[in-house]
Amino acid sequence: MVFTADDRTRLFRRQRTQQAIQLAMQGQWQEAAAVNRAIIAVFPNDVDAYNRLGKALTELGQYSEAREAYAKTLELDSLNSIAQKNLTRLATLDEGAAVQAEGGQKLSPQMFISEMGKTGITVLTRAAAKAAARMTAGDQVFLRRQNNTLVVESGQGEYLGEIEPKLGMRLIKLMEGGNQYAAAIATLNQDDVRVIIKETFQDPSQAGKLSFPPTAGDAFRAYTKEGLLRRDVEEEDDSFEEGDDAEDWDSRRKSPEVDVTLYEFAAGGEEEEEE
Repeated sequence: MVFTADDRTRLFRRQRTQQAIQLAMQGQWQEAAAVNRAIIAVFPNDVDAYNRLGKALTELGQYSEAREAYAKTLELDSLNSIAQKNLTRLATLDEGAAVQAEGGQKLSPQMFISEMGKTGITVLTRAAAKAAARMTAGDQVFLRRQNNTLVVESGQGEYLGEIEPKLGMRLIKLMEGGNQYAAAIATLNQDDVRVIIKETFQDPSQAGKLSFPPTAGDAFRAYTKEGLLRRDVEEEDDSFEEGDDAEDWDSRRKSPEVDVTLYEFAAGGEEEEEE
């Protein structure tokens, strides 16, 4: 097979995009920033590369440069919701403090694919907006009982919010019975902080008890769809651009709670359906 110059250019873009996403998933933000800059050098109008660069720079605590990257996104796409959301969040952060403190960990969205009743998404109550602003999608958080409340904390023990009471009491009882859970930030949108929780171990004494019943109320929802994960990169060269995977994106948009994607982890946000 003979490859044309255009074929080689598209292949370069696809491979570098895959590499940038994987580096972000691994928390290698310096390398991810370098790869996204390499993409931009060849494709100066690549909105997604600017968003991913903004995410990497944010994780590195380089907020001024992150703002510049997201601002460039808006120059190219004035309605881009990822850039808009992240510029709003960056406005609350000081240049001196890194978003993810040393020792913080990210959890891969793959681990949250689960069978019925094992995984759920909930909106935090009494959310600490400033503390949450220093977090990003995929950051590991921890559940801690405080009297009859289930509190969510960062890896550094900073209070982020509380699990809504009904779900919190259910999980407290299951944890007392020996169950174990992993949790991560799902999405951040001003005061709306969503956390995804997965049952990682069920004690034999809790057999048959669902952590997240399918008849859950409005404050949280059980999650089982494998739509939690988007394929790393589309085979077409214009990966993640509107229209390439419209059916997949549309099906996800119909359930706004389902917001954890490879793209969000890599770009610091999600595409939202335009009004």
